[in-house]
Amino acid sequence: MKKSVLALITIITTYANASGSEINVLHDEARKRSIPIEIKQPTNAAFCTKDNQCPVAFISAGYGESHQNYQFLSDTLAHQGYLSVSVRHELKTDPPLSVTGNLYQTRQENWQRGAKTLDFVRSTLAAHYPQYDFDNLLLIGHSNGGDISALLINQGKKYVSGLVTFDHRRVPLPRNKAVSVLSIRGSDFPADKGVLYTEKELQTYPGCVINIPNSKHNDMTDEGPMWLKKSMSALFKGHLNGQSCQRLQSRLTGK
Repeated sequence: MKKSVLALITIITTYANASGSEINVLHDEARKRSIPIEIKQPTNAAFCTKDNQCPVAFISAGYGESHQNYQFLSDTLAHQGYLSVSVRHELKTDPPLSVTGNLYQTRQENWQRGAKTLDFVRSTLAAHYPQYDFDNLLLIGHSNGGDISALLINQGKKYVSGLVTFDHRRVPLPRNKAVSVLSIRGSDFPADKGVLYTEKELQTYPGCVINIPNSKHNDMTDEGPMWLKKSMSALFKGHLNGQSCQRLQSRLTGK
């Protein structure tokens, strides 16, 4: 057996669920940490090769949410030709997310740990899935998962080319012309000052911020109302297909 295959066996434990997705546990030996993930292949997986790589997206769940509770996003990604990797960031042994003090400071432990996890998942999977492009990642995150994703990009990682957040509230969106950004906002909680783009910055960076009226922060999962999931999926799909922010706004308002 080849050495690379042996390494894969020691790092990844895999089994399949009822929907056909791969349920995996990666093992980060350096941090003595297990990382549960779910991998969903694109519908056109047969056409993905080393010479014709298909795109990759990482989905980071909101705090306290299962990483498997975003199937409406992974299904959309599969139909758009993406390999999706849903990542669980919190384990039972982790300290709870801070809810006091300056949250941008007191939550750094959680975000930094999450950023290291995403970096590890990328380097591990890239070595064993050569038919997929791990050098132009799309990061997707709900709430705290969006904060983790934004933080990783703000650390200067060059392998990320896009970010989609669903109502993240603490970590500033990347001010980086090389990273396209869509931030879909709920209507019940505001983001902290400086997190979202100003009107002037929207003229400088490839970003789009869209508010969905009457939407709730905690409903942006598979458990949310159908109308909200349809709205989020439509905006998400339009963004993946390169539609302008103005066009996305018109899709939402019907004007």
